[in-house]
Amino acid sequence: MWKDEIVEEIHQIREAYAKSFDYDLDAIFADLRKKQAESGREVVNLSRKPGLTTRWSGRARDVGEDAKDTSRRST
Repeated sequence: MWKDEIVEEIHQIREAYAKSFDYDLDAIFADLRKKQAESGREVVNLSRKPGLTTRWSGRARDVGEDAKDTSRRST
C-alpha cells in the first residue's frame, strides 16, 4: 500500500504532541487555547445565531420584521 510521506509526518507530529500531554484532552485543549490567545490573531465565531432560519426555509418571520415571505408566489 502506498503511503504519503507528508501525511505520515503529520501523524507523527500529532502523536508526539498528544503524548507530551499524556493523551489528556483537557490539557491539550488548554494548551491550544493558550497558543490561540498568545498568537494575537483575531478569533471569529462562525456558529449560527439562534432564531435565524436558513434562507431556503421560507419562514421569514424568524429572520426579522423587514424580511419578506418568499414561500408564496404572487399571481
